[in-house]
Amino acid sequence: MEFGFNEEQLMIQDVARRIAREKIAPSAEYHDRTGEFPLENIRVLGENGLMGIEVPTEYGGAGMDPVSYVLAMIEVAAADAAHSTIMSVNNSLFCNGILTHGTEAQKQKYVRAIAEGAEIGAFALTEPQSGSDATAMRCRAVKQADGSFVVNGKKSWITSGPVAKYIVLFAMTDPDKGSRGITAFLVDTAREGFGRGKTEPKLGIRASATCEIEFNDYVVQPDEVLGQEGEGFKIAMGVLDAGRIGIASQAVGIARAAYEATIAYVKERKAFGAPIGTFQMTQAKIADMKCKLDASLLLTLRAAWLKGQGRKFSAEAAMAKLTASESAMWIAHQAVQIHGGMGYSKEMPVERYFRDAKITEIYEGTSEIQRLVIARSETGLR
Repeated sequence: MEFGFNEEQLMIQDVARRIAREKIAPSAEYHDRTGEFPLENIRVLGENGLMGIEVPTEYGGAGMDPVSYVLAMIEVAAADAAHSTIMSVNNSLFCNGILTHGTEAQKQKYVRAIAEGAEIGAFALTEPQSGSDATAMRCRAVKQADGSFVVNGKKSWITSGPVAKYIVLFAMTDPDKGSRGITAFLVDTAREGFGRGKTEPKLGIRASATCEIEFNDYVVQPDEVLGQEGEGFKIAMGVLDAGRIGIASQAVGIARAAYEATIAYVKERKAFGAPIGTFQMTQAKIADMKCKLDASLLLTLRAAWLKGQGRKFSAEAAMAKLTASESAMWIAHQAVQIHGGMGYSKEMPVERYFRDAKITEIYEGTSEIQRLVIARSETGLR
């Protein structure tokens, strides 16, 4: 069993770490406070191959493996979770599905622009009345005689929705077929019939713009169908499997940042004449934080390695996301507690880590859904 990384993996990790430290970390507080989308930093990530890490070079990406993606995501997330959210959507939710199911022309048009950082992509599955139950969607795409589709409906909580040029959209084309009546489409947001709602005022990852989007007689051409008609649900679930590795990586990055801030603090902060890191209760928290952090990292790397080997990884991705997200929330909580009053102040970054960590338990499948995925994999029961 080899726990080391190869030269390419270490290289992309180093690139991500450098950009995270030099560009992202110094601006993280500003972007969190203002909610301003960090377009300049995202362009830098794209120029350095980080917006399409697993995308083949012929489509503008870095052509690397899932482990490389995990290592880069962790570095970016440790500097600022909002940046890593944008990075994750572009890499996992947008590019992955098109690479797997798209035509050559679709890959050249949509993937290249996103992988190179020239444009921003988004993924539209969730609706106001259907979150975890994707089959309850009401967004409709009605097929016309010429093979085109007319789309009407709303999607909610669309990450990067306010700034996205292209969106992978899932809409119901045959309601009588349930999940087999969902089709995936590629949407150009500059076209007539597409509208954006207000940007959501979120608890955390505030610089990652999120909004509701609406379609009013939006026309999708036949060559903008992704995969085959009726395959949308299958495509979405496959994309989310891969996306969960990205969110697990994000959670590890947030947790690492909170942990490292805590280690530094307990060495410096003194009480009763000694550093608080010498107190047994503090040491117990530190030990538990470290165990949860490393367990999360190893589970995430396992899922990424399986994906890279072309093996099944759905349950492993769910385990990684569940463990990493809940660990990130717990570690950030402990970081705030150990920092005391300063942990509750915006003068220290740990309160931001605490706010950012929460979303990792919710998006791309809640913790409850991850437990369903894992249990069903183990028992074979539905």
